[in-house]
Amino acid sequence: MEQYKSGQYISQGYYKSFQPTLINKQLHVDNMEVLQLLSQADRELGRLDMYSKYIPNIDLFISMHVLKEATQSSRIEGTQTNMEEALLEKEDIPLDKRDDWEEVQNYTKAMEWAINELEKLPFSTRLIRGTHKVLLQGVRGERKQPGEFRNSQNWIGGATINDAIFIPPVHTAVPELMSDIEKFLYNEEIYIPELLKIGLVHYQFETIHPFLDGNGRVGRLLIPLYLVSKGILKKPILYLSDFFEKNRKLYYENLMLVRNNNNLSQWFKFFLVGIIETAKNGITTFDNILQLQKTVESSIQELGSRAVKAKKVVDYLYNRPMINAEKISEIVGISMPSAYKLIVDLEKIDILKEVTGGQRGRVYVFDNYLRLFK
Repeated sequence: MEQYKSGQYISQGYYKSFQPTLINKQLHVDNMEVLQLLSQADRELGRLDMYSKYIPNIDLFISMHVLKEATQSSRIEGTQTNMEEALLEKEDIPLDKRDDWEEVQNYTKAMEWAINELEKLPFSTRLIRGTHKVLLQGVRGERKQPGEFRNSQNWIGGATINDAIFIPPVHTAVPELMSDIEKFLYNEEIYIPELLKIGLVHYQFETIHPFLDGNGRVGRLLIPLYLVSKGILKKPILYLSDFFEKNRKLYYENLMLVRNNNNLSQWFKFFLVGIIETAKNGITTFDNILQLQKTVESSIQELGSRAVKAKKVVDYLYNRPMINAEKISEIVGISMPSAYKLIVDLEKIDILKEVTGGQRGRVYVFDNYLRLFK
């Protein structure tokens, strides 16, 4: 990929912004290490995708994958909400943590909105803008043009533009650059393997930084959305934010290596390793879920006549593994005293565990399940 040129820094008076080159053209990939990693990544994604076909009620478990992605992706941006807090209701969150909590909830909503829209919209700038609008609705970034490309200069790192680590292109260049990404994705006259295509698009999107806020979160969402849109994954079950968070320094260094040294090969290697590791972790998680399911189903049968009601609670817990007596009463259709009796049953067979330690407002967690996502 020696011919690849990432762009150039252009003086804007007292600072220099980076103007990336357009990507809608053929890219010849001849780096053997990249090609080997690409082959391995394809295999691991194929293995992961098999779970979409063979796990009954897979959608029950996908919401937890999305929630984990929401907390990890938001954490990269400085949000402190953990998974346990993300599972709580808004009224149970302390006031000083609600802004962070709402950002995580919006991330989940944005992902769900985008997946639903893919059924009627192509993967496009329109979809990207719509996802961004949902992401920033009613939270701290709501005054930063949700759903619209920026109309002013932004920068990455530093309190002021003079201290910036990186300055994206001027705002007037954004529409053409984003249109170029869309043309690249649908250009049938060029052939680039799909995983390298989305790897390049993620890099280019983060370099353009087309929005005033939320660029990192949207950029990471693009990866599972693209894989689903191309049929590489049938369900959104691969999220790279955990890998990017654990390798944050390398993530930013590899992006800068492309910008400053035209080193796209190194970025591809990092990106593909992320896909391989994340897919393997996803496979392990699904294997553990299947094993846990067997154990839980066996335990539920010990409850005799109460097993049917317990099964309703457990199905809810696979989707959202924190619950209180009121919710159990609602989903099973039983009185509060009966709900408390069912909680005792579920505690005895190690499905529920009380986490507040209080006498009122008790919350219970399906801890053995939640731990699979940590």
